[in-house]
Amino acid sequence: MTHTSDPDEDQLDSIPPPQPVFHVEQALLGALLLDPQRLSSVTGIAAGSFSTAAHAALFAAISALPAPDPVEHARNTKWLDQVLAAARDEARGLTASYLHTLIQVCPWPRHAPAYARMVEAEHARRCLRATAERLVQTVRDTSLPHPVHTVLAEADALAAVVDDIAARFPPRAGALPRTTPPPPTPVPDHDQAVEEEQLLLATATAHPAGIESMRWLTPGDFTHPLHAGLWQCLSALARRRDPVDPVDPVTVLWEAQQRGLLDDGSEPGEVLRILAEPAGSAEHWGERALLATAAHTGRRIDAYAADPATTPFQLVVGARRALADLGATRTRWQHATGLVQPQRPRPAPTTRAGPPTTTAVRATR
Repeated sequence: MTHTSDPDEDQLDSIPPPQPVFHVEQALLGALLLDPQRLSSVTGIAAGSFSTAAHAALFAAISALPAPDPVEHARNTKWLDQVLAAARDEARGLTASYLHTLIQVCPWPRHAPAYARMVEAEHARRCLRATAERLVQTVRDTSLPHPVHTVLAEADALAAVVDDIAARFPPRAGALPRTTPPPPTPVPDHDQAVEEEQLLLATATAHPAGIESMRWLTPGDFTHPLHAGLWQCLSALARRRDPVDPVDPVTVLWEAQQRGLLDDGSEPGEVLRILAEPAGSAEHWGERALLATAAHTGRRIDAYAADPATTPFQLVVGARRALADLGATRTRWQHATGLVQPQRPRPAPTTRAGPPTTTAVRATR
């Protein structure tokens, strides 16, 4: 007999299975529903720490309602009915059967503090990833009147999130992320970055006087090795003002040959083509290089946070290293331009004493 697939079945098959944190949240909520008195041992999380609206609504209701008398709670479902009624205001799909499912799937109610710690860690990962993605999107926003200032403010916001995670999960020495950072210019940004670097080189060649104000830009700020080498040539020629003044594409090509930049097979005609199409100002394209560094920082941190095997300790270490690279470029730019961007205030995080670790709880089992 031929089986005709139901469109609804196909849709259900396409729904990915829940992440491990979903089951952790179920265990935590089940522990609190079974033994509401344990809420006092749960710290570091709020309703917004949960991954689904239903779980967030349940935790908010549990936190808002007074804990029932343990004896009465063991005899009837009055308090559970109150929790369900309160949670339904935010999540209409909740049912009494789901509350009972939560209670049944909780293996060890006394492990509630450890479950909360796991929920807190996953929430920290989501916050870090969302903030890193916002930094990248801000770099791509071409409508901003002051893109550098806005992007650097977003970088400060990202640093504040990292500081908060560090306060909650103090980093361990040498705990590096296992995730390989993305390349500086992944698709689809690669072509745009290459084009902007070429415009910078061509414009600096046509207007070498602007190179002096761009001493902050180093070869390491370029994504293409040839472009980095050509920038070194331009900087050297502008500094020496030799053999001709002003600089021109042919002079730069000769300097490139003297430095061995053509040894990798780069065609002289290609170098001349890159340097022959100026547009705008060199300062503008220099700022675009700074923004490209900020975008790479955001992608790098997002890659760390996207790996579920990366611990909060590793997230802090990896994110701070990425932000340090951006900070170095930012400092060079500020010193060269005199445009000191005030950093967004970063409030001192509150030191928290975390509940027992999973290992410690397991030892008491």
